[in-house]
Amino acid sequence: VQLQASGGGLVQAGGSLRLSCAASGSTFTSSTMGWFRQTPGKEREFVGNIRWSGGSTVYADFVRGRFTISRDSAENTVYLQMNSLKPEDTAVYYCAVKLAWSSKYDYWGQGTQVTVWT
Repeated sequence: VQLQASGGGLVQAGGSLRLSCAASGSTFTSSTMGWFRQTPGKEREFVGNIRWSGGSTVYADFVRGRFTISRDSAENTVYLQMNSLKPEDTAVYYCAVKLAWSSKYDYWGQGTQVTVWT
């Protein structure tokens, strides 16, 4: 399984970015795709996830209403649309997949840097 995250960059506070996570190497129809983020000196934190089948989502409180996760089944790609970005959203963002039979996230992408400036 390979996950390729992209779309990070530099954005002014209040702006938007869309991250992508292209997945390959398995069948993901029964999996859950997650987004996490990490800043230096802090533990990786959960941002949100989406169930590949059905598209139901879960979000961390600090992003609810600002971030949206979606997926394109035909492209095997998951998106993280980030709006109303704040400086505290600055982090390396990672995508990960929890396969159908797993209780944890099994595979991780390489991370993409998001920097929000004022």
